Amino acid sequence: MGSITWDRNTGWAGEPYWKEATFYQVYPASFKDSNGDGWGDLPGLISEIDYLEELGVDVIWVSPIFESPQKDMGYDVSDYQKIYEPYGSLENVDTLLREAHRRGMKVILDLVVNHTSQEHEWFRESRSSKTNPKRDWYIWKPARYIDGVRHPPTNWRSYFAGPTWTWDEHTQEYYLHLYAPDQPDLNWENEDCRRAIYDNTMRFWLDRGVDGFRIDTVNKYSKRQDFIDAPVTDANSPHQSAPEMWCNGPRIHEFIREMNDEVLGPYRAVSVGELSNTPNPEQVIPYVSAAARELDMVFEFSVIRLGTGNILGPKYIYQPFPLSRLKTLTEKWQSFVEGTDAWTTAFIENHDNARAVSRFGDTSTPEMWVRSAKTIALWQVTLTGTLFIYQGQEIGMTNMPSSWGIEEYKDVESSGFYAEAVASGDEERVRKTLHGLSLLARDHSRIPFQWDDSPNAGFTAAGATPWMRVHDDYRSLNVARQRGDPASILSFYKSALRLRKQHRELFVFGTFKLVDPEDESIFAYVKRDARGGSGKKAVVVLNMSGEEGRLGPDVTAAMDGDEPRLLVSTRGKEGDAKIKGGKPVMSAWEGRVYVNYE
Repeated sequence: MGSITWDRNTGWAGEPYWKEATFYQVYPASFKDSNGDGWGDLPGLISEIDYLEELGVDVIWVSPIFESPQKDMGYDVSDYQKIYEPYGSLENVDTLLREAHRRGMKVILDLVVNHTSQEHEWFRESRSSKTNPKRDWYIWKPARYIDGVRHPPTNWRSYFAGPTWTWDEHTQEYYLHLYAPDQPDLNWENEDCRRAIYDNTMRFWLDRGVDGFRIDTVNKYSKRQDFIDAPVTDANSPHQSAPEMWCNGPRIHEFIREMNDEVLGPYRAVSVGELSNTPNPEQVIPYVSAAARELDMVFEFSVIRLGTGNILGPKYIYQPFPLSRLKTLTEKWQSFVEGTDAWTTAFIENHDNARAVSRFGDTSTPEMWVRSAKTIALWQVTLTGTLFIYQGQEIGMTNMPSSWGIEEYKDVESSGFYAEAVASGDEERVRKTLHGLSLLARDHSRIPFQWDDSPNAGFTAAGATPWMRVHDDYRSLNVARQRGDPASILSFYKSALRLRKQHRELFVFGTFKLVDPEDESIFAYVKRDARGGSGKKAVVVLNMSGEEGRLGPDVTAAMDGDEPRLLVSTRGKEGDAKIKGGKPVMSAWEGRVYVNYE
């Protein structure tokens, strides 16, 4: 299959290009600063586009760059048609598109349309009076009075702690915000509001040449309209977890189908939705079924959220998990589209989660860090679906040092959960929250990208002050150090991404079957050609532990057929062990892929 030419526009075997493309998420504030103000920008991204091409990236996903007061790092948009000045200008976006397209790469932007900033012109009008034409573009409700005391309309808890309702003194009503009070929710029930979203936030950018969107909070547009209290599940809080009130609501598929029919479809724009709180495959399939004409693919978070507590209240109270749990969840979300016209995604890092090698790997020593980062890479590149990589994943960037204090955590969510723990007066809760943040906080993925060993890691000028502190280990962990090293994590990612396309019928499009689900050290699975034409299969074997391990009988049995050939090992030639005549030893944190024919 390696002789087949893959085209970024037409894909392979009649499939759309985005199925086998490698997407790379850029968090622009932290990627590359070109002017020394300590804030990453579009010219900085453009200056490193050759690095992305060299890595093997096909599509660049740029996190929010629109005008914003930055209460939630750009996920609070105040003007969808302007660029936040520290990032650059509209002309910089045009240059990025031109340079990417010239290299055969595509660019997608982050579409944030569940809510706006409270500084957006639409909300300014909406809150100006109850009779304003845009009043109903947001969700306003009167107060409840109990014994003469004013209370919010419902008892719902927001994602960033506290209530989902904020009182507006001017119009004497509450407005809804699932996130921060600075992020009022748009009312998708209002048709004029939806039309404005399509024109103002989507067609504007597609007409400019953008190739599609990652769509934020895509399943929260349709809220239940009865606005009732959620059941009390936390007796110690007046605010209760209530995602059932706003996730996958009664009109959600109608809204997304309309979005596709009116905008995404006619522009042939690729779409990937953020689908939270949707843990059942039968709920996910309607979003990504080709016949349903809604979204091309979605992010489902069961695997990447392992270790977190309940998504709202105790989210940052760390919950240890066994490898067997990781394995069964991977199998669930790898196989759920088999026999359907739906599609899936593969990813283990993004801007909302901590670093994969710190969470799922082993950073106890430099050797284990390299080994485990490569093993995680091999796991990801052999999974079915569209592959997404987050900036720094390809060099094994790690969580912030455990020695850093809470003052280094800049994220609104981290601040909210920590403040809530402190306010409780429970010292044990504060301790557990700090521990959980050190493992899971969104901040870990947002520290500056580590380009080289110069001051500020080459992210910004030597004398500048980065908006977030640079990792203490940047001198030993950076692109320049790995770029010329054939044994580096970066070099392994480059070769693994090429391997993924060379054997796309197995790794991109293949079926997935887990082997030995209960083994707590060895993660093994079989990938087969879903079309059945080649008779080829791959057996992926990952030792995800710090101890040597032998392959069990179920794993060796999975290799039945012609003598298996070692396709790749994270240990290079050291991993070239033979299967015949015994059970090979897997080194600590080693991954291998064997290929044979049935």
